[in-house]
Amino acid sequence: MDPCYRELDRLYTAHAEAAFQFLLSLTRSEADTKDLLQELFVRLAMKAPDTNTIRNERSWLLTIAYRLFVDSCRRRGAYTEALDRFATESLMLFESSPDPDEAALRQRVETGLSLLPLEQRGVVYLKIWGRLTFKELASVLHIPANTAASRYRYALDKLRSVLRPLHGEHYET
Repeated sequence: MDPCYRELDRLYTAHAEAAFQFLLSLTRSEADTKDLLQELFVRLAMKAPDTNTIRNERSWLLTIAYRLFVDSCRRRGAYTEALDRFATESLMLFESSPDPDEAALRQRVETGLSLLPLEQRGVVYLKIWGRLTFKELASVLHIPANTAASRYRYALDKLRSVLRPLHGEHYET
């Protein structure tokens, strides 16, 4: 085994549990904690630091873990801010139409979209109007592609329930 990886393995064995507990106390989410812990050790693997010059390894690792947590909060804050701004903006996704039936349908779709949770609305917008793939959506929103796909599916289900009465009314006349 490469000496660099042996050192990384030693650090992980000695300090991963402490770093995990520390990050869990900050994030309150096991999934987020695991992501940050993985990021911590990936960074260490990429940089291969000389641990002989470090006085207190645990303190050093926990400092890096804390910085990763702060960076994660900043990214999440920017994401949440964008979602909040998106939620307060008028959708205005369609041009106005002189046809009253088409205008009513467009209004119903916009109303249905406004009723979706922000996460689902963002996915629908990026998928339909942004024409992004689920992989691209995942990258933009910092979520797994499967999560993007399931949010899209749930959003479409909710939109169907909002639009179904309109569809039924159309065929009854």
